[in-house]
Amino acid sequence: MSSFVYDAVRTPFGRYGRGLAAVRPDDLAAHVLRALLDRIPGLDPARVDDVLLGNANGAGEDNRNVARMSSLLAGLPTSVPGATLNRLCGSGMEAVIQASRAIETGDAQVVIAGGVESMSRAPWVLQKPDRPYPARPETLHSTTLGWRMVNPRMPAQWTIPLGESAEKLADLHGIPRESQDAFAARSHLLADRAWTRGDYDAEVVPVPGTQLTRDEGIRPASTTASLARLKPVFRPEGGTVTAGNSSPLNDGASALLIASEDARLRAEPLARIISRAVAGNDPDVFGVAPVAAADRALARAGKSWADVDLVELNEAFASQSLACLQGWPDLDPDKVNVHGGAIAIGHPLGASGARIVGHLAHALRARGGGVGVAAICIGVGQGLPPVLEA
Repeated sequence: MSSFVYDAVRTPFGRYGRGLAAVRPDDLAAHVLRALLDRIPGLDPARVDDVLLGNANGAGEDNRNVARMSSLLAGLPTSVPGATLNRLCGSGMEAVIQASRAIETGDAQVVIAGGVESMSRAPWVLQKPDRPYPARPETLHSTTLGWRMVNPRMPAQWTIPLGESAEKLADLHGIPRESQDAFAARSHLLADRAWTRGDYDAEVVPVPGTQLTRDEGIRPASTTASLARLKPVFRPEGGTVTAGNSSPLNDGASALLIASEDARLRAEPLARIISRAVAGNDPDVFGVAPVAAADRALARAGKSWADVDLVELNEAFASQSLACLQGWPDLDPDKVNVHGGAIAIGHPLGASGARIVGHLAHALRARGGGVGVAAICIGVGQGLPPVLEA
């Protein structure tokens, strides 16, 4: 049994506190679920075996199983179940992988997989005190991004900020500031060109009641020279990682329809999922975990990097992305993120993995077929990649 991507949609990705900040995450997810189903002719929503959504936060309006909540808000029958998955930045991709496994094992025929995140609406949380009536000040923790409420037994080396990890990768792999800024400028340039050509028209579904019709973070005027003027964020003295060569904080949702050939849908699939893998590494160098994972997934598919036509690599940081490319010496870097990446498009954590799988499927179809890899790094040291063929 094989699993196929039949369609994929997403919202435009909004900047932190901007275009989608007024929309609840469960409403963002409900929108892409409804939009996806409306695009498949004659598909009875009751035929959906499961709804799997990635979500990295879950501490606010996305609490209590946002997959189930958004399914109900989208008008799916109560008989359609839903589950929320959390593999941090890889959550949406994990949903796609789990959907493909369910189909290939015969446990399902039609599954919706995707992800959602509203980093703007992620709440502050206050831990319960150890004793009643505390007399000392208590700490509010932001749940937007990164380590929080860390177990004191966790080695301090592993719990460094994500940006400090990006600095560490730049040091370990000899990636200078200019290369990072050039990579970031390329991301903005290619994303802007792709939007202008209409390369995203087939997948982006604007959210009703908002003014956002394209990804909000794209800055087409960005150049290596303009980005060079930004100050380092994580190492003020001697650092190379800036807001300009890092992915921003974002809001958005994405969804894919994954089904078997036996589902007999009245639609042509975009691509087939031919393999997948997962790998782990030390948390302080989390950004290069996709290297081993993608190599493993390609080997399982009986493919090599020479067989690959397109790669969607989530750009958490330019240094992290360039470190991954160093780990794949047989990959032509011109095949990577040909329509821009997360530095320009955005990185709403739970939605990003599903976004890059969905866009890869659309891009493979648009070019007339081929083999593609979608890879994402994950905080605390993990990497995921499915391999697609069209």
